[in-house]
Amino acid sequence: MKIREIAERLGVRWVGDGEVEIAGVAQIENAQEGDLTFLSNVRYRRYLATSGASGIIVRNEKDLRGRTGLISPNPYLTFAEALGLFHRPPVRRPGIDPTAVVATTAKLGEGVAIGPLVVIGEGVRIGERTIIDAHSVIYEGAEIGREVLIHSHCVVREHCRIGDRVILQNRVVVGGDGFGYAKRDDQSWQKIPQTGIVIIEEDVEIGAGTTIDRATIGATVIGKGSKLDNLVHIGHGSTVGRDTLLCAQVGLAGSSHVGNRVILGGQVGVAGHLTIGDGVMATAQAGIPASVPAESAISGSPAIDHRAWLKFCAIFAEIAEWPKEIRALRERITAVETSSRASGTNLKEGLHQDED
Repeated sequence: MKIREIAERLGVRWVGDGEVEIAGVAQIENAQEGDLTFLSNVRYRRYLATSGASGIIVRNEKDLRGRTGLISPNPYLTFAEALGLFHRPPVRRPGIDPTAVVATTAKLGEGVAIGPLVVIGEGVRIGERTIIDAHSVIYEGAEIGREVLIHSHCVVREHCRIGDRVILQNRVVVGGDGFGYAKRDDQSWQKIPQTGIVIIEEDVEIGAGTTIDRATIGATVIGKGSKLDNLVHIGHGSTVGRDTLLCAQVGLAGSSHVGNRVILGGQVGVAGHLTIGDGVMATAQAGIPASVPAESAISGSPAIDHRAWLKFCAIFAEIAEWPKEIRALRERITAVETSSRASGTNLKEGLHQDED
């Protein structure tokens, strides 16, 4: 594909030789002739001079230094869109594999593809052009929207609802029982029935191995456009707002309420029954024990203001030297005490003499 054709399809401006042929996309440090790459992080600017790419997506035309490229206000986004022009996902033809088990009361929309050994329960409703890959199980009464992609070994439990264009990566479990128990008088545990459901709204993507528990009562909800990474756990009765990112191994305890456009870095833990406001950013491994106001940036465990955390981190390096300084001070005091006893002066006078 010529670079001018790519520019037209992506709605950006091209400069240089519009007839340059692009065969694929690559990272700037590895790109070769025929590749399209991008520059969005200044740390990678050093690769511009040596990159073998035939085209480079940049924000500022000056960065091209006479080379061919695309000018975009958001090079990373344009690169992601360019990937879509060249990526060819596996083709699943509509139809039901002979080894699948589909209940007679299930309703499947036009163009649905059901893979090998899939099980579709009673009363399930599946929208048009949805794909369900091998070994997945859809429990009774579940509702799945249009153009949903469910990869192999996923489970959608009873009566849960999944919106249009959702992607479930491998081994996602939607609607497993929440972790709810009441202590009996004899200190044993009574299981609390988890009678609620999970609702996943439109355009959500959920990473491999993620588990989203059904609510005790009501619904656990993942808002439209949110993206969950691998191995995320969403506790029962929690809600996640729109366009929120939860990175790998994030854990939300039950009844956590996360707002819109929130970013929780890897391994962030959220205590239950609290609210994280819109636009919050929590860095990796933050432990969040209390509600967080909107538009906050937090770090550490227990999580505090990110700027305050950076100051503490700077102090940590100094703390490591404190034992040496304390030992040196003790040795000085001991030496002065010994000298003072020998000379008949007191400790205070000896310290002043030592300073002199």
